Amino acid sequence: MRLAAEILEQTEMATSVFINEFHYDNAGTDAGEFIEILAPLATSLTGWRLVLYNGANGLSYNTTDLGSLSSTDLGNGFKAVVVNYPSNGIQNGAPDGFALVDDTGAVVQFLSYEGTFTATNGPALGLTSTDIGIAQSGTEPLGSSLQLTGSGTHYEDFTWASTTTNTSGALNAGQILGGVVEAIAPRINEFVFDHVGTDTNEYVEILGAANTDYSAYTLLQIEGDSGSTLGRITSAQSLGSTDASGYWTTGFLNNVYQNGTQTLLLVRNFTGSVNQVLDSNGDGVLDITPWDSVADGIAVTDGGLGDRTYTAAILTPGFGGNSLRVGGASRIPNGTDTDTAADWVRNDFDLAGLPGFPGTPDQGEALNTPGAANAVVDVPPPPPELTAIYTIQGAGQRSALVGQTVTTSGIVTAVDSNGFYLQDATGDGDIATSDAIFVFTGSTPTVAVGNEIRLSGTVSEFTPGGLSSRNLSTTQLGGSLNITVLSTGNTLPAAVILGEGGRLLPSSNIDDDAFGSFDPITDGIDFFESLEGMRVTAQNLLVVNGTNGFGEIFGVVDNGAGATGLSDRGTLNISPDDFNPERVQVQFDSGVFNFDFPDVNVGDGIGAVTGVLGYDFGNFQIVATEDFSGSIQRGGLQPEVSTLTRGNDQLTVATYNVLNLDPNDNDGDADIANGQFAAIARQIINNLNSPDIIALQEVQDNSGSLNDGVTAANLTLQTLVDAIAAAGGPTYAFIDNPFITNNASGGQPGANIRTAYLYDPSRVSFVEDSLTTIGSQQPGEAFAGARLPLVADFEFNGETVTLVNNHFSSKGGSAPILGTAQPFESRQEDSTVNGSLDDRQAQSQAVQDYVNGRLGNDPTAKVIVLGDFNEFEFVSPVRDLAANTGLTNLTELLPENERYTFIFQGNSQSIDHILVSGSLANRAEIDIVNVNTEFAESLQASDHDPVLARFTIAAPNVIRGTSQRDVLTGSDRNDIFLASGGPDRITTGGGRDRIVFTNTSQTGVTITDFEVGVDKLVLTDLLASVGYTGNNPLADGLIKIRSLGNSDRTQLSLELDRIGGGRTQSTNFLTFEGVSAAELSNLDNFFF
Repeated sequence: MRLAAEILEQTEMATSVFINEFHYDNAGTDAGEFIEILAPLATSLTGWRLVLYNGANGLSYNTTDLGSLSSTDLGNGFKAVVVNYPSNGIQNGAPDGFALVDDTGAVVQFLSYEGTFTATNGPALGLTSTDIGIAQSGTEPLGSSLQLTGSGTHYEDFTWASTTTNTSGALNAGQILGGVVEAIAPRINEFVFDHVGTDTNEYVEILGAANTDYSAYTLLQIEGDSGSTLGRITSAQSLGSTDASGYWTTGFLNNVYQNGTQTLLLVRNFTGSVNQVLDSNGDGVLDITPWDSVADGIAVTDGGLGDRTYTAAILTPGFGGNSLRVGGASRIPNGTDTDTAADWVRNDFDLAGLPGFPGTPDQGEALNTPGAANAVVDVPPPPPELTAIYTIQGAGQRSALVGQTVTTSGIVTAVDSNGFYLQDATGDGDIATSDAIFVFTGSTPTVAVGNEIRLSGTVSEFTPGGLSSRNLSTTQLGGSLNITVLSTGNTLPAAVILGEGGRLLPSSNIDDDAFGSFDPITDGIDFFESLEGMRVTAQNLLVVNGTNGFGEIFGVVDNGAGATGLSDRGTLNISPDDFNPERVQVQFDSGVFNFDFPDVNVGDGIGAVTGVLGYDFGNFQIVATEDFSGSIQRGGLQPEVSTLTRGNDQLTVATYNVLNLDPNDNDGDADIANGQFAAIARQIINNLNSPDIIALQEVQDNSGSLNDGVTAANLTLQTLVDAIAAAGGPTYAFIDNPFITNNASGGQPGANIRTAYLYDPSRVSFVEDSLTTIGSQQPGEAFAGARLPLVADFEFNGETVTLVNNHFSSKGGSAPILGTAQPFESRQEDSTVNGSLDDRQAQSQAVQDYVNGRLGNDPTAKVIVLGDFNEFEFVSPVRDLAANTGLTNLTELLPENERYTFIFQGNSQSIDHILVSGSLANRAEIDIVNVNTEFAESLQASDHDPVLARFTIAAPNVIRGTSQRDVLTGSDRNDIFLASGGPDRITTGGGRDRIVFTNTSQTGVTITDFEVGVDKLVLTDLLASVGYTGNNPLADGLIKIRSLGNSDRTQLSLELDRIGGGRTQSTNFLTFEGVSAAELSNLDNFFF
């Protein structure tokens, strides 16, 4: 039966960095205490920490920076880092434990011994530990330890065990690191039933994976001679574990195997018994199969009439040119399995190959080699058949040869710390098939650039981050490599030119048919796949994303010719149907080629960049193999200075994500010392022109990422206020967000990021008691685990403006643009592609409900909804926020190629927005002020650009009466009428008007068009002049309102006798036309 060998893709496991061994207790004074951590060689532990925890109170008591420690190479691609502690440095349990924390602050492991507990501070706050299940009692000798045993590549593969001899900094006893790419089912590889003399050296050899337990398999011998009971099981032997070479043998047996017609079957989970008859009618078909599956089979027949065999591969008399019955045979080449007799070569009958049996082998017969690789007598192995690299790659995303062992040749073009790039010297001229491949060695290779080599290895597809990452796979050679250097110092294959005169990059399609076809001319993914591993040169590369902290630069070739979405400042903008497959990523990898990687900005030219084309973190990338730092041409881009300034009638409002800003320089970053506060302050003054109101996002609490229970950010905000003032700006007031709860807002644990405001009190007034939020952070709410909006009212020129400051959930967990989720552009409404989309949709709906409620009560209300929405203007959370409320997204007033506040992997995009209600949309102006995103990360104050808007809100028009009989007519603006002593007639006109009365002598006024709920009677000074100190003169009877007969006229009178008693004073003060008494009696029509 043909073996079905499943090929497992190599993937990076989530727990490939893990705690491997430790010692904490021994007889006498505890000494030699340590904890050993294992990690892949290529994994940097910079920023990783090991935190010790006391189980009694859940508090941490020691932290070690793993990045500062040296490591030991353990082989098979792993290294060990050991943290040594002084005597009694690790507490003795009941219980205690430790947390392994990665460079993002995430807890990778939280292990304990002698029980479990919950951490009450530090990075593991709120987490419950996992007990490893064994402990040290304090009676163990010095030098003992608890350590992992077993075979594998990640923590879950191993089992904890105790030992009296530690292996600190070395491989544990009984531990095998690494594994094969293929999971191999066992097969019958060699057998001897009959040989010269007495059959005392019979055996069967099984071949499988190295050091593997195959006890689930049983080797059956089934009778096939017609003179016997056909189909009877004559012997059954259970397999054990293979050795380091993958072999298991029966040992030498004495007359166990019969010499006639017999079948060997290797079955899994055998439940039958010896002498059981499986072919009840002797027709050669097994009627009973007491097993789960058949892994392999081989039959020998002597040609007797009526004999039966029970497998596909049958060795008959005459097999191999010899007329005698087959006594033994071997798979040649070793392990070959096509389920045919052609896999087998007759063994030498005289036992040549076994010690003490020189034999008389014939040419071409196989040697007897139990427990070793099969070999043919005196026949030199034929030269290996070469499979060209371009044949291995094929015209597609994945190789058709996965799982096969191939021999190929080529020129080494680049060497990395865990493998090397190999390219065919000439190629096949087919642009659809790559001429190069990565060879995975797992440790530093011994080959050098320019070597011509021949190698044999197994074809596999490696997916960085695992299949769940939705990354593409890379075809590679690995497994048990056999490398022969044929020559050195060879000229490298010419690099493929990317751009004019070479391969033109697709500029719109990433993949338009979900991998339905392979089109390297029009589809970006297929274009790069067809060059996988090859030497390429991106010519005249124009930077579209400055150097980031990962050693990456993104650009477009030919100085941008042919690229879509280029802005005037040189960024590469996305659009709903174009996420820019023409982006080229340049990657710095010191293991491949070490040079001073330059800091560049958008618009800089970096000339020609040559390297090998790899793939990682969702992007194809040119891993630079030549220094290009000397060819940089600076574009001279400068931070933008907005032309929007504030004025007497012009209110300016900004939104700015300030990137985890906090004043604690001891929490892992140093925003004060590194100048982030000062840089933001200068931008606010010099580039944003000191906006009247600034909506801030990602403001951290006073202690930053220190997880100490602090939630207030008053010190953070005051530090920024002080920095602005110190730089010559206005002295802002701040509004913190009092509605958040501890560790409920996402972001860095303990940092409690929030939305907040700065405002200039010399320009605007904060309306006390207006501060509120939308929803809560309770489970089930839209903002559970996210940042609560902050709503506040401000007054400017007598008008109330409501701001809703937002920071929606991030796009974390999104599929990579150049990944398996395609077409990427058309799946932005799919939450499996656009990470946390459903959260942002719920948050948007909550804000919509609030805005619709506000505008429903007052359609003319001035509402500004702004912030970091983590979403594009054309996707539902932002699109529907505008469409379902009538708000105008000011972002869409800008030309499309100016709509960007953020750059991600070379794509500029707008995720920060300002939306306004209708009463503000007219004459509104917006400016995305590009001061950060276009520049190298080392020059940025934040990873977002601020957005600035300006609104014209004119001061009210003042209309004064005289002592005469006046007719006062208002405008369509917001008018203020100052009544006088005559019996005036006032027609207010449009706008939100105010009619002011200051004393009781201003009687006899008629108002012809008072708009209920919009216009206001201002009686504050009048009431003060008569000594009224109450809150509601309507309820107190000081003001009476009544209809005049059956007309549409209403009269307001002052009942001054209501103040402190005294004589009756009733004054008919005002007359209203077109307003009923009921309508006028609402308190919203007055200012008292």
